[in-house]
Amino acid sequence: MENRKKQSIAIAICSVLMMVAEASIKGGYWFSGSGMAVADINPNPFTNLFCAFANIDSTTFKVTISSSDAYPFSIFTQTVQGKNPCVRTLLSIGGGGGPALAAVFSQMATTAANRKAFIDSSISVARANNFHGLDLDWEYPSSATDKTNFGALMREWRAAVNQEALTSGKPTLLLAAAVAGSDQISPLQYYPGPDIANNLDIVNAMTYDLFTSLAYPTSTQPPAPLYNPQGLFSADQGINQWLNTLGVPSYKLALGLPFYGYKWNLSDPNVNGLFAPTTQGLGAIKYKDIKVVGATPKYNATFVTNYCSSGTDWYGYDDVDSISAKVSYAKTKGLLGYVTWNVEQDNNWVLSQAASIAWGV
Repeated sequence: MENRKKQSIAIAICSVLMMVAEASIKGGYWFSGSGMAVADINPNPFTNLFCAFANIDSTTFKVTISSSDAYPFSIFTQTVQGKNPCVRTLLSIGGGGGPALAAVFSQMATTAANRKAFIDSSISVARANNFHGLDLDWEYPSSATDKTNFGALMREWRAAVNQEALTSGKPTLLLAAAVAGSDQISPLQYYPGPDIANNLDIVNAMTYDLFTSLAYPTSTQPPAPLYNPQGLFSADQGINQWLNTLGVPSYKLALGLPFYGYKWNLSDPNVNGLFAPTTQGLGAIKYKDIKVVGATPKYNATFVTNYCSSGTDWYGYDDVDSISAKVSYAKTKGLLGYVTWNVEQDNNWVLSQAASIAWGV
């Protein structure tokens, strides 16, 4: 009885907190295809969890949930709030489906009727599954027309969720979007900065995958550097572009953190620092799988990245050092917070907890 009373009080306090705008976020994406059950998520290091991904029908442009995801999505909020009553949940729509999915988003945004089908269904699906918000993951708008239509979508989505809250008497759904974190990923010029700034609560900048082993197979790289003294791309460069060129306020912008890295094959195991010669790039690898290797991590504070090697295997990634430094940067920069992809790739929640500690209360 006492535990139930405490839980009821906690839920009541959190319900009040959920009626105000985000003050800061410690965000994490859970991916249904990762193999991690919803029940295995540790929500305690997070303020916001993103449930990925709902789909968009290529004919009707309505938001749908696959039959295999229907049950885990339906219990997502209830399950994570059972452990952390204050965590907010958002349904993420889309994802990295390549040019085919990007084309569906582009077509959806082309007409007011298509946008309305998307918007109305997104709200219905979110409410039916007890999510606190919605997250658009369109990878990526790629033309001036996309930019114009993306802006219209933002304005109409905001108007619709505001009206729905008035009609239903429920708290207004949070609106978020995952966006390219650098021109290295996709040209930021095709995002409508003012419409994003004026209508979204959370803007998740995907500031990773800047230097992958597949794109740079001949030398080791820092996959997601915070800084880049070589004058190329970095998370800091991307964040500054979002702030200064696109005009998104810092208090709406979240820094993306990868819970995975990339693997290379060294030409010489004794030449194993950053930018060492390699014979090939071997693709992405989860943080927890890198830790299984057992190699000692090295930290480069200039780029803000970790790396390690074992024989000819070389791994570039973010460990506790770089995750903590990046979160401290986000806080100093006055950003809304950070968001991680994805929680299943962590190793016993080490990075999740390090990020939470670095941010503080």
